[in-house]
Amino acid sequence: MLAALNPVVEGIAATFGPLCEVVLHDYRRPDRSVVAVAGSVTGRAVGGAMSEIGLRVLARGDTAEDDLNYHTRTAAGTRVKSSTMLLRDPAGEVFGALCVNVDVTAVERAHALLGALAGTAATPAETPVTTFGNDIDSVVDALVDRSLQHPGRTWAALDRTARLALFRSLDEHGVFAVRRAVELVAARLGISRASAYGYLSRSRADTPGTNRDSQEGTP
Repeated sequence: MLAALNPVVEGIAATFGPLCEVVLHDYRRPDRSVVAVAGSVTGRAVGGAMSEIGLRVLARGDTAEDDLNYHTRTAAGTRVKSSTMLLRDPAGEVFGALCVNVDVTAVERAHALLGALAGTAATPAETPVTTFGNDIDSVVDALVDRSLQHPGRTWAALDRTARLALFRSLDEHGVFAVRRAVELVAARLGISRASAYGYLSRSRADTPGTNRDSQEGTP
C-alpha cells in the first residue's frame, strides 16, 4: 500500500504547487517514519522521524481518527494548514498516514491586510507550535520542554505530583511508543534511566485504562 501511494504523494504536491508538502509515513518505524515526501514546507526528508502529531496518533492506537484541516505553526513561524489521513491494514490497525501540509502564511497575511483595510480585522487565535524534526530526539526534547510548561523550569523545581503529571503528559502524547524514549527523556531531565521508568510506571498506575503492552515503558 505504501508503494502504491508514492505516485499520489507526487501528484498532490504537483497539483497544489510550491506551497504544498505531502508526506507518507510508516508509523511502525517512529524514528524513521517518512518513506516518501514531495514539496518542502516543514523540511521533512525521507528517513526522518515522525512529528509530535504522529506520536499522538500512536498514543490513541487504533481508535485514532483522521484529522483534517487543522492549523499549526512551525518553530520558524510558518503557519501551516494540514490534514492527516490514516492508513489501516485489513484488520483495521493503523500503520501509517498520508499527510498534506500547506503553507498559508502569505494567505493569512493578505487576509489580515484586507481585514485591516476594511476595518474588520480581528486578533487571530494563537496557533500551536508543532515540532517537525527529521530526528526523533528533537521531537522528544520539544515535548519535554513543553511539558515543563515554563521556559527555564527544571526537573529539580518540580514536586512529586508535578513530576508524575509530566510523565503522564508525555505518555499521553505518545512519546513512550518510541524506541529509546525513556533513555532520551531521562537524559533530557538529568535523571537515571531507572528513575524515569519508576515515574512512568507510577504515572500509569494512576491512569485507568493505560495500554502498557503497546508502549515502551516497561524495562
